[in-house]
Amino acid sequence: MDIKIAVTSADHEGYAEAICQMIAESAKARGTGIAERKPEYIRTKMRNGNAVIAFDGEQVIGFCYIEVWSHNRYVANSGLVVHPDYRMHGMARKIKEAVFNLARDKYPQARVFGITTSLAVMKINSDLGYRPVTFSELTQDEAFWDGCRSCPNFDILERNQRRMCLCTAMLAPSKEDEEKMKYNLTHLIADKNEK
Repeated sequence: MDIKIAVTSADHEGYAEAICQMIAESAKARGTGIAERKPEYIRTKMRNGNAVIAFDGEQVIGFCYIEVWSHNRYVANSGLVVHPDYRMHGMARKIKEAVFNLARDKYPQARVFGITTSLAVMKINSDLGYRPVTFSELTQDEAFWDGCRSCPNFDILERNQRRMCLCTAMLAPSKEDEEKMKYNLTHLIADKNEK
C-alpha cells in the first residue's frame, strides 16, 4: 500500500464523482443516515482547500471535508468516507485527524463539531477531544440543518424540533480555547508548586 493523505486543491476535482459514489454506497450498506452530497459541492470543497483526501497510489480511498458556520464560530467535519477495502485498518482515524487539524489550523477560533451515528467515529472524535453535547450547543445556522434533508432520518430530526435525532452531536473546543486551557493549567500547577 502506498497511502497518502493530503489537503485538497483544484487538482483533486476529478475525484468528486468517485467520492459521491463512495458516500452513497456507504449510506446504503450501513442503512443509516449519511447526507447525500453532489459532485459540484465536493469540487467546491476541494478547490477551497476545505477537505482531505486519501489515496493508495492513484486510487481514492477516503475523504472528509469541513464546513464553516455561524460567522466562523463553528466548523463541522463532515462526509467522512473510507473505501470498504480499506476499513478496519485505521484509515478513518488518520483521515479524521487530518481534517480535524485542518479545521483548527484554518479556523483557530472556531469550535469543531460533528454529528454521527457511527460508534467508530464517536470513538475517534472522543480521542481527538470532542465530547457529546445536545444539538442546542451546535450551530443554529439554517443552512447546516438543511444539509440534513437528504438523510433518511431527517423526519426524526424535524419531529423533535432539531433537539435530537439518531445522530450523536459531538463538539471540541477551538484551538485557541484549548491553548488557553493548557496555558492556565500550566500556570496553576506552577503556582501550586511554588507554595
